[in-house]
Amino acid sequence: MHYLETAVEIAREAGALLAHFFERRVPFELKGEFDLVTEADRASEKLVVEKLRSYFPSHGIVAEEGGGCQGTSEYRWYVDPLDGTTNFAHSFPMFNVTLGLERAGEMIAGVIYDPVRQEMFTAERGAGAYLNHRRIRVSSTQKLSDSLACTGFPSRKRHHNINIHFYYQLAMASHGVRRTGSAALDLAYVASGRLDFFWEFGLKPWDQAAGALLVTEAGGMTTDMRGQALSITASDHLLADNGALHEEVLRTFREIFEGRPPVPLPELG
Repeated sequence: MHYLETAVEIAREAGALLAHFFERRVPFELKGEFDLVTEADRASEKLVVEKLRSYFPSHGIVAEEGGGCQGTSEYRWYVDPLDGTTNFAHSFPMFNVTLGLERAGEMIAGVIYDPVRQEMFTAERGAGAYLNHRRIRVSSTQKLSDSLACTGFPSRKRHHNINIHFYYQLAMASHGVRRTGSAALDLAYVASGRLDFFWEFGLKPWDQAAGALLVTEAGGMTTDMRGQALSITASDHLLADNGALHEEVLRTFREIFEGRPPVPLPELG
């Protein structure tokens, strides 16, 4: 079956729908106390899920807004119909639609589509990673001090999230840390060499399924932030990088986890 080609077709159609909503500046709602959702999230998910079910009726689907289905086969799709909803709701042009396909627990195909830039990132296990049909590779940066990184923070309970400690330390150790608000694009940018590494706590499976495959197929590495094997459904955190930086970044993370930050926080006043 042409899983990747079908995913590309669906992502492109969903991306066109998102672009239409983006031009209209649709209002947002709150799901819970902090998380945003828009009409565009729901419309995109409806389109993607209906298309997947028509092409692959036995496949399971896990979708962010809850529109998925259990399925009866070993195949499961992870769908984020609008990754970067907060950006989207504020007319900040950094968002995407992403689909990842798992077979018997292993990711085998992934698509991340940015409709603003019309950039289609694709990967199949064992076949490499591509941007608009051009092969992409991770960066060749060898030292943390020469790197550009990216991370993210949760929409809710940010004051309970320990990532601010990691953000500060890595910002001091590198050329800088960016915060785009779109984990899937962050991973795609690591895969394409635009970023050297990305880390984040508490991602959902649909945030990272396609992007993690893109990074590994582009020659990079993915683990959790302690260096253990990554599970998109069970790991509490993620590190994705170009491979050359992996051990140095993990050493820095280890110091922070152990309460031995390399750079002391500045005093107020």
